[in-house]
Amino acid sequence: MSLNTPNAELFYIYDSHCPWSYASTVLVEKVLSAFPSITLRAMHVGYYDGDNKVTPTTIAAVREFSQVTFGANYIDTLNYSKDSTLAANLMAWVQNKSAKSAFELLTKLQYAHFVLGNELTDQESVNDIIDELKLSPPAKCLQSNKLTKDAEFAIHDIIEIQEIIGTQAIPAMLLACNESLVLLNHNLYLESPESIIDAVKIELENLS
Repeated sequence: MSLNTPNAELFYIYDSHCPWSYASTVLVEKVLSAFPSITLRAMHVGYYDGDNKVTPTTIAAVREFSQVTFGANYIDTLNYSKDSTLAANLMAWVQNKSAKSAFELLTKLQYAHFVLGNELTDQESVNDIIDELKLSPPAKCLQSNKLTKDAEFAIHDIIEIQEIIGTQAIPAMLLACNESLVLLNHNLYLESPESIIDAVKIELENLS
């Protein structure tokens, strides 16, 4: 099932180190597969700045309401604060320079983090992924001590969108078409990801 949606965009506000974002990325994959003409706008919010931890309670909830898995190595890192700064820098760069690679990069970063337990906080931790995707990001994107200008601009854009939709909650999925914007309630689809396809089809028909 596919619709011709040349003007449709999917805005995905997320954090690479957020377990709920990890679960919601599955929904993004379903949408992009069913509607290949939809343009993805992946927007990393940079929530985890080195002072935030993920609690076992959160992991238990994500496991209950979604189909994603967490590796033992990741579970062993829950005592440590999470820092997604490098991932935010890298994702902002790829979204601007090679948008077609953005989703694949995100899924590989999330797999490395949530399954393999890779903290993604230095260049060595992402080198294999970068090489596999044949990307050539500048050195400034491979640091975790501060956000790049691109990442800061992306966060500024996110703040503007959050003001429009009236929530700062992440993750957030928004469908835009013909200058109209609708917020998709990702929570409704986490247990059965395929169900988001029909929901998006209905929204696209309403927005067209």
